[in-house]
Amino acid sequence: MHIRFLVLLILFGILSVSCKKESDISANANTAALNELFDDYHQFKLSINPIEATKAGYTQFNDTIANYVSDAYQYHLFEKYNGFLERINTIDTIELTNTQKLSLGVMQWDCELKKEGLEQPLVVITSPIYNLPTLEIFPLGQIQSLHLYVPQLAGGTSVHPFNTVKDYEDWLKRIEDYLTFLDTSMAKMKEGIENELVLPKVLIGKMIPQLDNFADSTVEDHLFFKPIKQMPNTISDTDAQRLTKAYSEIISKELIPKYQELRTFLEQQYLPKGRSTAGIGALPGGPQTYQYLIRLHTTTNMTADEIHELGKREVARIRAEMEIAKEQIGFNGDLMAFLEQVRDDKSQIPYDDAAGVLAHFKSIEQKIDAKLDDVFNLRPKAGFEVRRTEAFREASASAEYVPGSKDATRPGVFYVPIPEPEKFNVLTSEALFLHEAIPGHHFQLSLQQENKDLPEFLHPESMGVFVEGWALYAESLGRELGLYDDPYQYFGMLSMEMHRAIRLVVDTGLHAKGWTREQAIAYSLENEADSEAGIIAEIERYMATPGQALSYKLGQLKIRELRTKAEKSLGDAFNVKDFHDQVLNSGSLPLLLLESKIDKWIMDQKSKN
Repeated sequence: MHIRFLVLLILFGILSVSCKKESDISANANTAALNELFDDYHQFKLSINPIEATKAGYTQFNDTIANYVSDAYQYHLFEKYNGFLERINTIDTIELTNTQKLSLGVMQWDCELKKEGLEQPLVVITSPIYNLPTLEIFPLGQIQSLHLYVPQLAGGTSVHPFNTVKDYEDWLKRIEDYLTFLDTSMAKMKEGIENELVLPKVLIGKMIPQLDNFADSTVEDHLFFKPIKQMPNTISDTDAQRLTKAYSEIISKELIPKYQELRTFLEQQYLPKGRSTAGIGALPGGPQTYQYLIRLHTTTNMTADEIHELGKREVARIRAEMEIAKEQIGFNGDLMAFLEQVRDDKSQIPYDDAAGVLAHFKSIEQKIDAKLDDVFNLRPKAGFEVRRTEAFREASASAEYVPGSKDATRPGVFYVPIPEPEKFNVLTSEALFLHEAIPGHHFQLSLQQENKDLPEFLHPESMGVFVEGWALYAESLGRELGLYDDPYQYFGMLSMEMHRAIRLVVDTGLHAKGWTREQAIAYSLENEADSEAGIIAEIERYMATPGQALSYKLGQLKIRELRTKAEKSLGDAFNVKDFHDQVLNSGSLPLLLLESKIDKWIMDQKSKN
């Protein structure tokens, strides 16, 4: 009996060890499959968006620009998304870490939504412009358009490197791809004319003069020739002469004629067919496509009507706060009169040159830096610079942030358009810096791409509602970071928040409720302090990029809601630095996944206390 029992114990032990080994092997195989899936998806993302790859510091696609509106490209995307979704379904999620589960959830969301875009009545494709969507029938526009983005790279001071002979040769190949993209774009727009699917006439009118510098410039003065003028001394004379000749020929024989062809097409064929309506809801399939774009940009299932009404409530709430701030400043008239005064108040327009404006933003950075340790644990390694926006796009550009390279060798840059320094109004400068720079986009995007716990595909900028939601939330941190002691600057922050709330109303108004451009302009003028010219540029941006402007406010509201929930749940145990860690240490998340993560963190914190 004793021997038999011993034998059974030994057999049971052997079986247990065997089962454990099999379980370990299975878990290891699952982890290996997951890592391979993430790696493959990362390589896929780099290959379909080579400019973003360059921006992130990867060089293997530096000689390519994706012809992302072509039929072949779309078919490739559809097949790849299907394949990745099939592989996702083979992963056993039970043994995954929380970070792995979140990353897999983001990947699944990305594949499903991008695939669905290709199936819309008005086909939607992810563009090389910060991964923002583009409508196939509108491949070019007056903003967020590849034909405006490529010249930024061409100037030699942006993300494409010009340090070696290979860098210069890579750019020549990229120009060839770019020329092919322009041909495809014109072909798609001609199809749009045939099907009465064209851009609003007012937007086409804004596009045409943007081409003049590229169509009419001499080779020596052309922006695309600038890298030749800045060629490093490390390149030999022989190579320098060869590259100079190659750049001169491609600019004179191909690039300038192509820009002239595009301008002529827009002037003579496309502009006369431009439509009078402002939103895509007026187009066949437009309402369905707009609802898709809402889900893509907000990661929610909210309807256009729900967002419209939320926007109106937020406008009313912020307006009431602006009334209080106006009274604290000591202005006795109504809010509209104060808004008019603020637009032209000489105390808010103090600079005569661009250098003064840039120095003003650097002083804001210094004030924030003294308080950062009180609000944040995490700090990015990447450097940071404030620069003036390039002249060729300055007149129609908004302030923006361009991330540095992943290895931190190229700094993140906050670009400020200063076309007329003597008219530059500083009312919103502190809030603008918090949003675009520190701790807004510079912190979030740099930390995301420096996070070694995340799979590589989550390092680049991706989820607009998270990225922009965080940046707008960052504006509310001003007082915690030593800003907004000037009541005008606090009013400026409210003005910027109002600007984002207005977007919820006018974007849905334009694309889902039949609003005209003029209605949207009038609504904005009634509720914010921006100039009429600035408001017109913004409304025309919303016309060109349906749904994108919704992401800011909806993302901010969710992050603020989650912070309030954590503060109430944890009481004195709440630590704002730890909360910010939780928001920032998993990359860009859909709002539902972010909420689930913060809820779990709150529960974990309560169990510790």
